[in-house]
Amino acid sequence: MDRKGIIILVASVLLLLFWFPLMHRLYPPTPQPIHQTSGTTNSNAVVQGTNTAILRPATNLPVLLLPPVAVLATNALEQLLTLEGEGARYQITSHGGGLKLVELTKYPEIIDRGNGKTNGVPIKLNARAPFPAMVLRGIGIDDGQVFALERSGDKSIRARKRLANGLEIEQEFRVGQNSSPGSEYLLDVTITLRNATNGPLTIGSANEGYRLETGSSTPLDLRDDGLQLGTMWHDGKDMNSVGESYYANRTLGCFPGTPLSEYSGGNSNITWTASYNRFFALAVFPTNAPQKLVYKKIILPPNSAEDRARDPRALNEQMAFQSTFIYPGIELSAGGVFTHQFTVYAGPREYQRLSKLGTRMKNEFELVMDYGGFFGWFAKALLWCMNQMHQTLSLGYGWAIVLITIIIKLLFWPLTAIGTKSMKRMGKLQPQMNALKEKYKDDPKKMNMKLMEFMKENKINPMGGCMPMLIQIPVFFGFFTMLRSAIELRGAEFLWICDLSQADTVYVIPGINFPINPMPILMGGTMIWQALITPPSPGMDPLQQKIMKYMPLMFMVFLYNFSAGLTLYWTVQNILTITQMKLTPADPEPTTTLAKA
Repeated sequence: MDRKGIIILVASVLLLLFWFPLMHRLYPPTPQPIHQTSGTTNSNAVVQGTNTAILRPATNLPVLLLPPVAVLATNALEQLLTLEGEGARYQITSHGGGLKLVELTKYPEIIDRGNGKTNGVPIKLNARAPFPAMVLRGIGIDDGQVFALERSGDKSIRARKRLANGLEIEQEFRVGQNSSPGSEYLLDVTITLRNATNGPLTIGSANEGYRLETGSSTPLDLRDDGLQLGTMWHDGKDMNSVGESYYANRTLGCFPGTPLSEYSGGNSNITWTASYNRFFALAVFPTNAPQKLVYKKIILPPNSAEDRARDPRALNEQMAFQSTFIYPGIELSAGGVFTHQFTVYAGPREYQRLSKLGTRMKNEFELVMDYGGFFGWFAKALLWCMNQMHQTLSLGYGWAIVLITIIIKLLFWPLTAIGTKSMKRMGKLQPQMNALKEKYKDDPKKMNMKLMEFMKENKINPMGGCMPMLIQIPVFFGFFTMLRSAIELRGAEFLWICDLSQADTVYVIPGINFPINPMPILMGGTMIWQALITPPSPGMDPLQQKIMKYMPLMFMVFLYNFSAGLTLYWTVQNILTITQMKLTPADPEPTTTLAKA
């Protein structure tokens, strides 16, 4: 490639790398509008570990309305009671009598990824959501009303409310009811509807029934762009997944289409629903299957100025997906009682744990990992191997990835050696092949025929050079599928990498906030090295040959911000392939003559 071509190629790669931060710098996002109205509001009272609400005096503060998120609007003081589980802390709110959020006490937020430190604050599920989870709506509950909360021992909280129409609602939340393996993050919920009148009472409308909010898939951190947020539900046989791509509604997955804001599914066959981010899930298992469910895409209130100052790459606007069960309207006779029972899982997307729960509940809950399809089998096998090496050999996860890559390479060494020998033989015969191309350049059909005769005579497999890459593809996609949600890698260290689940950023360029990630750069460098020592395929156009040699730069751009675990695997794989190419001897150069005309 001449100097001009190299300059253009390098400029294109740099433009791809710096395009987003450059546009963000030149055209910063418009801040989310905040509409301020005059008035007063009461500050919310937060009470934990007691049954008595502490009422604080009203303060003359401006009311800030943050559209478009709808919340349970009320001026009443809020009471929060907390349930302590083995691995989670559940906050029950008097506003709607539901589950406001879940704190996962064993999983801290990793704030400073530059040095691996944590701030001691636990991961929160359903935080900043428009509604608490397990809240009934559409049965006559006025948003301005609140439930009375009370404890029933250390493991149970009840929320009670009597409506003006005589309907009594009791919602009970219990932890510690099941000690089976994999049950550390389960919460049992019972919702009782009781007709306290002397006549029949209708619950819900005839057309729309009534709703139960089952939680939201909220962002993992301040940089979460929503691409790995999603919702899914199980119909007793298959898993149905709904994520950002559904709402974007792109034509052929690429071209912009009319965005969607809502998904509806199910036909009284819903065994569970889950709202998830990359590493954690909030799932609800109903005993009485709802008639259908609805998922909605919502825009969360902007992150605070304090949050954005703490993390320069924090997004100003983030999305979430709200999950809702729809139940048909019912009629209760005088004194009649109707009960809903649910199990709530709020915890990590950890395959072994979810597999045990799915087996015990007989509902394939492990599908929340989204390890389906052909590559899902590789993902499960690789995850099992990685965990076994970590547990039995006491290897760090980074070294486990390196060892797995070496083992895979050794297993396929004999097969890839055949392809390596074919490439070397083809490289030695390249001058004769070029002579044939020159001789028959005016007759492409005959040139191809003579090239095929020449390769057959000299036992050259034109696909031999592709063999190492073809073998690598299933393993690569298996690693990709596994690493995108393997919580085991969250916070795992390796050499300079402080978190294998994230890009290995060592420095952020001030002003444009562009990260310097060494591992994908090493990956791109080893790919270029491998391409330079690989003979071109017969018949390939010279321009195509040059493009193929520098194609690794495109892979480096695409994977630049992917997890360091994935680029670590690919880098080690490239080094091993280069080593094999150096160590594998070439066959003796055959004595050949150009094919006769």
